[in-house]
Amino acid sequence: MKSAALADDSSALPTCADMTEVRAAIDAIDRRLVALIAERLHYIDEAARIKQQRHTVRDEARIADVLDKVRAEAERLGCDPEVVAAAYKALVEASI
Repeated sequence: MKSAALADDSSALPTCADMTEVRAAIDAIDRRLVALIAERLHYIDEAARIKQQRHTVRDEARIADVLDKVRAEAERLGCDPEVVAAAYKALVEASI
């Protein structure tokens, strides 16, 4: 993963002086990620409410579309698209 230009605004990310700063930054990111996952799961619950028939839950075309989009976004941001796709595969499967 590249160390700079990962933010949406292409600004360089700060350099950490020590592991305490690295861990603090990772912890802050993890809190934001959990909040975003919780928000995403809310919409999964909405989908479950709307898709009441069990056979309509798994949508292979939609899964492929989501994975293609997250791979492309990962590439745009300069990080490993397969790492991002693997995380999303786990999230999607857990959601189904």
